[in-house]
Amino acid sequence: MDNKNFLTKKGKWHVIGLMSGTSLDGVDLAYIRFVSDSKLDYKILHAETIPYTKSWKNKLSNAFTASAKEITYLNVVYAKFLGELVKTFIAKHQLKDIDFIASHGHTVFHKPEKGYTLQIGDGATIAQTCKQTVICDFRTQDVAMGGQGAPLVPVGDKLLFSEYDYCINIGGFCNISFDDENNLRRAYDVCPANIVMNHYTRKIGLEYDDQGSLAKKGKLNNKLLATLQRLPLYKSKQSMGNEIVVSDFLPLIDSYHIPLEDILRTFVEHIALKTAEEIKDNTTVLITGGGAFNNFLIERIKKHTKSKIIIPDNKLINYKEALIFGLLGLLRASNEVNCLSSVTGAVKNHSTGVIYLH
Repeated sequence: MDNKNFLTKKGKWHVIGLMSGTSLDGVDLAYIRFVSDSKLDYKILHAETIPYTKSWKNKLSNAFTASAKEITYLNVVYAKFLGELVKTFIAKHQLKDIDFIASHGHTVFHKPEKGYTLQIGDGATIAQTCKQTVICDFRTQDVAMGGQGAPLVPVGDKLLFSEYDYCINIGGFCNISFDDENNLRRAYDVCPANIVMNHYTRKIGLEYDDQGSLAKKGKLNNKLLATLQRLPLYKSKQSMGNEIVVSDFLPLIDSYHIPLEDILRTFVEHIALKTAEEIKDNTTVLITGGGAFNNFLIERIKKHTKSKIIIPDNKLINYKEALIFGLLGLLRASNEVNCLSSVTGAVKNHSTGVIYLH
């Protein structure tokens, strides 16, 4: 990776990062100021999460079973929804300086081994709805170049958070990012996380297990835990999508017919063990994402590791991905590398993303 030319350019940019994760918590919006003067600095000036309505949750969670016609329509309707959210966000915070919107979109399909991935939220429609330049579709090019199209956040970890040995984000999935002995960035999904646990808490009307209180009351099911730990899909480091949860995890868990608290307790232990397997002793680990608020999960990760676990301020926990997608957009606008072959497996480092003018 060589972004030295970019990093030595003096400049200031104001960007809105737009992120929708697999856990379906809502849409994250972050207004960020980037300043480059021998090094790249950032500040999240305003940020908020707009929760999905029940209707949007149903549409997005079931989109992968919809017809091509329905998905095409949803791609545009969802983009209008995002564009309106951006308009409201701009008005609410009276934002004047905006260079562009960097939108991740919402993942419906992710099958890089078959050569395709789909994040809905049409960039042209967002641009025309909120009257801002939009940069989006960050994954398709990488898949076309033989990569996994994921994870994309590690370039931001390398540029913004290099003081930590590991960066871990626990959202819908738990993923990890670090530099190897050759100073090449490595990253991959460790295991499903909130996407599974939230699936079960929603059965009792809760969006998530607040601070892990339900899991803490549960009983560890050692047989289920052992089966989860040995799942064949863990034999290779890969990016994971909702399909793998539906096909591999939920049927397995449901087959045990155990109480909900025991499911949560067992899955917390699974996440903690899988995470600990990836961390070397006596290192520093930055943890962000919604899982950082799960005190019981963090307690279990600490139990299984001999490293220093750092939980940052709430703004970074909640909006790190929106921040980094803002950075990906900035690198794309500058035609600089924002996708690392050492991470995705693509044929080369490249600058990815499609730019839509308004």
